[in-house]
Amino acid sequence: MINLGLIAQPAHVNTPAMEQVHALLPAILLLSIGICSIVLMRRLGLSPIVGYMLGGMLIGEHALGWMHENQTVHLLAELGVVFLLFDIGLHFSIGHIWDARRDIFGLGPIQIILCAVAFTGIALAFGYPFDIALVVGCALSLSSTAVVNPTLQQRQQNQCPVGRTSTAVLILQDVLAIFLLVLAASMGSGEMSGGEMGPGESELPATNLPALIGLAAVKGVVAFAASVVLGRYVLRPMFQTIARSKNEEVFTAIALLIVLSMAAASGWMGLSLTLGAFLGGMMLAETPFRHLIRTEAKPFRDLLMAFFFISIGMSLDWRVLLDNWWQIAAFTIVLIAVKSVAVSLAARAVGWSLPGSLQLGFLLAQGSEFVFVILSMGTIREAFGEQTVGIVFIGVALSLALTPTVAELGNRLARSLRRRGNMSVPKSETTPIESIAPVIIFGMNEVGRSVADALEAHQIQYEAVERDYEQFTAASVDGYRVAFGDLRDLRLAETMEMDQRSSIVLASPRLDEVERLIPIVKERFPGLTQHIAVSDEAQGERLRDLGMNVVVAANGNTSRLLTQEVLRSLGIDDKQVKDWMQRRDEELQEATT
Repeated sequence: MINLGLIAQPAHVNTPAMEQVHALLPAILLLSIGICSIVLMRRLGLSPIVGYMLGGMLIGEHALGWMHENQTVHLLAELGVVFLLFDIGLHFSIGHIWDARRDIFGLGPIQIILCAVAFTGIALAFGYPFDIALVVGCALSLSSTAVVNPTLQQRQQNQCPVGRTSTAVLILQDVLAIFLLVLAASMGSGEMSGGEMGPGESELPATNLPALIGLAAVKGVVAFAASVVLGRYVLRPMFQTIARSKNEEVFTAIALLIVLSMAAASGWMGLSLTLGAFLGGMMLAETPFRHLIRTEAKPFRDLLMAFFFISIGMSLDWRVLLDNWWQIAAFTIVLIAVKSVAVSLAARAVGWSLPGSLQLGFLLAQGSEFVFVILSMGTIREAFGEQTVGIVFIGVALSLALTPTVAELGNRLARSLRRRGNMSVPKSETTPIESIAPVIIFGMNEVGRSVADALEAHQIQYEAVERDYEQFTAASVDGYRVAFGDLRDLRLAETMEMDQRSSIVLASPRLDEVERLIPIVKERFPGLTQHIAVSDEAQGERLRDLGMNVVVAANGNTSRLLTQEVLRSLGIDDKQVKDWMQRRDEELQEATT
C-alpha cells in the first residue's frame, strides 16, 4: 500500500475517513501513472509499456517507496495477463489458422526452435539447470504481441504480407506461452519432483521433464475440447437469450463473468488462469457476438495490462541498471541479434526472399511480456537470482522500447537490398492477404440485404452489423455474414477496425443520430466513405454538407438506388451494374409468379 508515514495527520481528522482515503490512493496513483505514460511516451515515439515500467520503478520500494508489492498488486497484474489472453482467444479462429498454415505450422515452429536452442544453450553455458534453462530459453524465443501490433498499425502494415505473417507467428507464440505458463506454474508447485521441494531445490529431474510437458499438453487438449462444447451448447444460447431481451448493458457484465469464471475454473483444475481466459475468448471467436464482447472487455484489458507493467517496474531496482549497465546492454544486443537472425533464417526456410525475411526478423526481434510473468515465478526467480532477473527484465524492457526503431532499420535494409540486388519478389510477398472486408453494412433490412446480395454477386467482401435481434436472427438464418451490435457505439467501430474499411452503408439509419455522429466519424475514420439513402432532398443536402455520399429516393425505390451507388463507388462500371440489376429484377419477378 501507499507509504504515508511522512504525512502528518491532524488530530481532528476522522480515522475511518482517512482509512478510506488511504484505500483510494493506490488506485489514484496507478491511474495517474498510466495516463502520464500514454501521453509522454507517445510524444517521444515510444511504447506506453516503457512508461508504465519507468513509472512503476519510480514509485516502487527501490526508489520513492510510495507503493509496495502486495497481494492486491499481484492480483491486478495477473488479471492484466488474463484479459490479454482472453482478447487473443477472441482472434483465434480455425479458419484463420488454415489460411496462415504456412506461417503457423512452418515459419513459427522453426523460429521458436532456433531461438529456444540458442537461448537454452546460453543459459546452460552459465551453469543453470536444464529445466530452468529450457523454460527461460523458450520464453525468450517469444515476441511481444502488445508491441508489434501497435507498431504495424502505426506503419499501416496490418494487411500486407509482413504484417499478416508476423501476426500468425505471434498467435502461435501466444499459444506456446500458455503452455509455458502451465509448465512454469507446475515447476513452482512441487509437481516437478512429485512432492514438496526442500530449500534450495529448484531443479526438475530430466526424466520427469518430458512427462510434465506431456501432462501440460494433455490438460490443454482436454480444456480445448471442453471449451468447444461449452461455447456451442452453453455460451451461444445464453448470448442469444440476452440479445433477444434487448438488455445491452448486460453484455459488459457477461464479458467480465466469462473471463473471470473461465480463469477461476482453469485454476481450480490445476491449470493456469491465463489458459482458462484464452479458452473463454476462443469459445466466442466464432460467434456473431465476438466484436461486441471484445468492445466491452477492451477497457478492462488495457487498464489491467497497464497495472501489470507498472507492477513489473515496481520490482526493478534502478541501482541494478547503474551497477550492471554493460551486462544489460550486452543482453539486449544478444537478444535482438539472436532473434532477428533466427526469424530471418526461418522465413528463408519457408520461401521468403532475403529482404522480406530480414524485415520479419527485425520486426519480431524484441522480447515478450510473458518473460516478466515467467521469470517472476518463485522457482525460476530463485534459480536465476534477483540481480540476473533484474538484468533480464530491464534488457527485455529496452528491446520493447527499441522495437519501432529496430523495425524501421529492418525496413530500410530490406528496401536497400531490393534496390541494389534487383531481386525478384515472390507473389506471396506482394499480394496483400484480404482478411478485413472493405464494406460494412449497418442494418440488415430489405435495403441492407439488397446491398449485401450485390456485393456477394461481384465478389466484394462485406461484413454486416445489426442491432435488432429479430432482424439479426433472420439474416443469420438466411446465410448473411452478420454480427450483433450497434455501430452507434463508436467503441464497437474501433474494435471492428473501421479505419481499415473503405465504405460503410447505413441501411437503417436514424437521421438525428447520423447528423450527430458524422463529425466524430469523419475525424476518427477520415478514409471511410459513408453511404445513405433519404427520401427528402433537403435532408440530402444537409448530409452532403457533412461529407456523406447521399442518394435521394423520393419514389421509395431505396434499395435499388442505394445498391447502384455503392457498386459504382467501388469501381464497378455502369454496364455491369445495369446487367446485374436486370438479372435481379428477372429473378424477383420469377419468384413472385
